[in-house]
Amino acid sequence: MQRRNIKPPERFRYADVVTFALYTAQGIENQKPQSYEEALRHTNSKEWKIAMKEEMNSLIKNQIWTLVEKPTKQKIVGCKWIYKLKEGTYEGRQKKHKAQLVAKGYTQREGVDYTDVFSPVIKYKTIRLVLALVAQFD
Repeated sequence: MQRRNIKPPERFRYADVVTFALYTAQGIENQKPQSYEEALRHTNSKEWKIAMKEEMNSLIKNQIWTLVEKPTKQKIVGCKWIYKLKEGTYEGRQKKHKAQLVAKGYTQREGVDYTDVFSPVIKYKTIRLVLALVAQFD
């Protein structure tokens, strides 16, 4: 017994093409660099450079790191830039270029490069309890 070939309705004939075109157009509009080199070659390289400078100034201002001599026989954890386009919060505001310098933590090995993992997490119950105590004893 042969299976019957079922065709989609005529109105859906070009649905895949339209979806692809819209997805591609959106990707071109919101294109952001994937590396530092791409950011320098990007059409909006001036905005990306400003975003990277703002990030570096913020890291220096907040004293995120301290420069030290490289220990002998130790591997250095690298870093990379992550680029994002933030939408404007109100009409007429243009997209904001954001750059973030992040460590390549995936190159580390437990027990060799680090021993403890700390992830600050707080539960909403705790926040409510503290706020309730503040309200009661204020």
